[in-house]
Amino acid sequence: MSAPTPAEAVILVSCPDQSGIVARVANCLHETGGNILDAAQHTDFQSDTFLQRLHVSWPASEPDANDIDSALSVLGEQLHLDWRTRWVSQPKRVAIFVSREDHCLHDLLLLRRDGQLHCELALIVSNHPDLGEIANRFGIPFHHVPVPCSGDVDAEATQLALLQSNDIDLVVLARYMRVLSLDFINAYASRIINIHHSFLPAFAGAAPYRQAHEKGVKLIGATAHFATATLDDGPIIEQGVTRVSHRDSVQDMVRKGRDIERTVLARAVRWYLEDRIIEHNGRAIVFE
Repeated sequence: MSAPTPAEAVILVSCPDQSGIVARVANCLHETGGNILDAAQHTDFQSDTFLQRLHVSWPASEPDANDIDSALSVLGEQLHLDWRTRWVSQPKRVAIFVSREDHCLHDLLLLRRDGQLHCELALIVSNHPDLGEIANRFGIPFHHVPVPCSGDVDAEATQLALLQSNDIDLVVLARYMRVLSLDFINAYASRIINIHHSFLPAFAGAAPYRQAHEKGVKLIGATAHFATATLDDGPIIEQGVTRVSHRDSVQDMVRKGRDIERTVLARAVRWYLEDRIIEHNGRAIVFE
């Protein structure tokens, strides 16, 4: 008879910085029967805030979540501690928004198929019908929602209804070429990851490769960030670059940039799914 599989959870912690936090949190989890598999922490000295990610296991079976919360509640009162717990056995549900570019979509679908992304890809939403065949090939529901202009009220109402009816935890904008409204952003604040095809804050907005070509830059890049009401200005999660030269045309830059876009977006999505990101004071703190 095989041994029971241990239950695992990731706990994200934040509180005012003070002495003894690490020991007290570890002791608290030990008293619930938990074993810390991995821990990483960061102190933001500007705001005097302590941030921590803990990967914890419990033997045999998943303990009562209320017992864990009750134990941490004591520390919450004593240390002014906030925490968020996610059980590894409950993968996040993801929606991917796309337009016509398929390279980032393909990469995410292949990674999920090969077990490299621990999530449920619940649906793909697009303002064009072009990529429906790809979604069908991978068995992912595809929804074509025409968006005549960015922020269209009727289109976004349809999109939000799809997200809510499918209990979506994360929205990935995989080269979705529309700007979301403030109401949409607020509905999924800190739960929308966008890939922008430049090394932000350089060349925000439209046609960044053309802008880079006109400036004669020697490096181009891609940036994965949380979407906010300000275009291409949300907290940066991950970035990557590659070299270019005066010999490269705009299309050469596009070709080279696509490889960076894929890897940067995949890393950002993976880190979010593994609860490695804490958004704090307008920055994304990433525990790699």
